Amino acid sequence: MYIIGAQPLCSQLSGLSQGQRKLCQLYQDHMVYIGEGAKTGIKECQYQFKQRRWNCSTVDNTSVFGTSYANREQRDRLHLRHQRGWGSGSATSRPAPRLAVGGCGDNVNYGYRFAREFVDAREREKNYPKGSEEHARTLMNLQNNEAGRQAVYNLANVACKCHGVSGSCSLKTCWLQLADFRRVGEFLKEKYDSAAAMRIGRKGKLEQVNNRFNTPTPEDLVYIDPSPDYCLRNETTGSLGTQGRLCNKTSEGMDGCELMCCGRGYDQFKTYQHERCHCKFHWCCYVKCKRCTSLVDQFVCK
Repeated sequence: MYIIGAQPLCSQLSGLSQGQRKLCQLYQDHMVYIGEGAKTGIKECQYQFKQRRWNCSTVDNTSVFGTSYANREQRDRLHLRHQRGWGSGSATSRPAPRLAVGGCGDNVNYGYRFAREFVDAREREKNYPKGSEEHARTLMNLQNNEAGRQAVYNLANVACKCHGVSGSCSLKTCWLQLADFRRVGEFLKEKYDSAAAMRIGRKGKLEQVNNRFNTPTPEDLVYIDPSPDYCLRNETTGSLGTQGRLCNKTSEGMDGCELMCCGRGYDQFKTYQHERCHCKFHWCCYVKCKRCTSLVDQFVCK
C-alpha cells in the first residue's frame, strides 16, 4: 500500500515477513524500488513463459512471492531496481589504464547487499528442524535467491565514453552498467530449464538426486519437488490450467495446440488483427505507416 506523497505504510504492506517489515521501517525510501521490481519481475516472467502451459500466473495474485520462477524473477528485479535506484553518485567501476571513474553508473554492490538482506530475511528467520522438508525448502530458496542475484551481477558490463581532441580517446570515463532485464530473464529461463533436482541429505544439507550431473554452483537453480500438472486448474498448486489459452495450430512446440491443450482439443474463432503496414521512409527523417486490419483465425484450448 502506498500513499501519494508519503512513505509506504510498512504495517499495511501484505506479504512481508517480520524481518522484512523491520527493514521496511528502517529503509522506507527503498520500498518504492521493491514494489517496482516485483511488478516488473512478474511481467518479465510472464513474457518468458507466455508459450508454456504455466505462463507465470497464479490463482491468488497476492501470493506472488512463492517458490516459483516468478519468485526468482521478482527478487532479481528487486536487485536491479536497487542498483539503479542508488547508482547516482556512488557508482562501482572497474578502473583501467588512463581511465576516469564515472559517477553515474549503477550501484551494483549496494543493490546486491540490500537485495540479499531483504529477500533472504524471510528464509533466515525460519527455524525448521534440520533435515525436515520445510528446512529443505528454505535451503532451496536461499540457493535460488543467490542464483538470481548472481545473474544480475555477472551480466553487468563496463560502459565507456571517450574524451580527447578529434576523438583521440586519450581519456576514457567508464562506469558499471547493468544488463537489460530481458537478457537477465532469458538467462534465468535457461537456468530454469536446466535446474538440478535436489533432496535433503543426512547432514541436513541439499544433495543432488542424480550424482552423474555436475554439482550446482551458486549461479544455478535447484528444485526439490517436480512441477505439478499445469493442464487443469488447481488452487492448491496455484495452477490456472490451460482452458481458454491461445495456442498455435501449426506449432509442434509447447505453444502448439496439442501440447498446450493437454489433448483436450481446441476451438477456432475469427478475430480482427490490427498492425502497421505499407511503411515508407520520408526524407528527412521519419517513417510513416498505414494501419491495416485483417481477419485471422485463432485457436483456444477447450
